[in-house]
Amino acid sequence: MSALAYQYVVLRCVPRVEREEFVNVGVVVHCQAADFLDVAWRIDTDRLLAVHPGLDLERVCASLTFVEDVCAGDERVGAAALTPIGTRFGFLKAPRSTVIQPGPVHGGITADPARQLERLVNQLVG
Repeated sequence: MSALAYQYVVLRCVPRVEREEFVNVGVVVHCQAADFLDVAWRIDTDRLLAVHPGLDLERVCASLTFVEDVCAGDERVGAAALTPIGTRFGFLKAPRSTVIQPGPVHGGITADPARQLERLVNQLVG
């Protein structure tokens, strides 16, 4: 497989927006040439609760599951999931004032977007 350009965003859990503290919890990778859009995420309960002891971890997981469903094109989550994957990535990378927020968009080159996603989540989330 040849080298393919891809973009990614790191998903951050921002329990209290006014404090500007966050914990990386996931990565979304989009590779248009491979028709690839996927997310990988992990929750470090201890780190999240250290930042905000009252954090609703079920809400965090539900938000990340929503991102999974948008990536997968699951019609049960609404119109955003029914659009082409490039548009879905645009939806997921747009800033929101929710507990899960995307960081800046980054890019790179890979021969295997799925493997790159795994590498990025290991490197950036832990």
